[in-house]
Amino acid sequence: MPQTAPTRYHSALASLIFLSRWLQAPLYLGLIVAQGVYVYHFLIELGHLLEKAPHIDEKTIMLTVLGLIDVVMIANLLIMVIVGGYETFVSRLRLESHPDQPEWLSHVNAGVLKVKLATALIGISSIHLLKTFIEIGTPGVTEQAVFWQVVVHLTFVASALLLAWTDRVSSVTAAAARTKGH
Repeated sequence: MPQTAPTRYHSALASLIFLSRWLQAPLYLGLIVAQGVYVYHFLIELGHLLEKAPHIDEKTIMLTVLGLIDVVMIANLLIMVIVGGYETFVSRLRLESHPDQPEWLSHVNAGVLKVKLATALIGISSIHLLKTFIEIGTPGVTEQAVFWQVVVHLTFVASALLLAWTDRVSSVTAAAARTKGH
């Protein structure tokens, strides 16, 4: 039986909408380029640290190392967005048999990804806050700046807790609905 015109149009529209997810692929490629910039920045800073190591104090070493950790945490955040986002919103990576498949990728969905990203932001914020605490008393680090950085950090923590709670409630509700339906 041939499709009617409205059914053909609906089918074509549905196909177009589904294919539109591929418009995100260049965005993920751009994030890979951004990660390359972070790798470059990390190597430059590491080189500076090694070059100055015999002549710098412990506080400067600690601040530089915290900066390196910050770059690594941002790179980890980028990987979560690139791999998790692509897997969730564009296409499967088909890594099930790959020995290096990240453990978290096997159960990633939009809710899990949001919680992981929020947790990574808390880690990054923690590094910035620690650097600020170490720099208290230096020019430019005011009590007001510390206050607002703590407020932002606590906002990240509260947001992550709310996202985790929302994801948990959604999971329990979905599981209950599946159980009720069977």
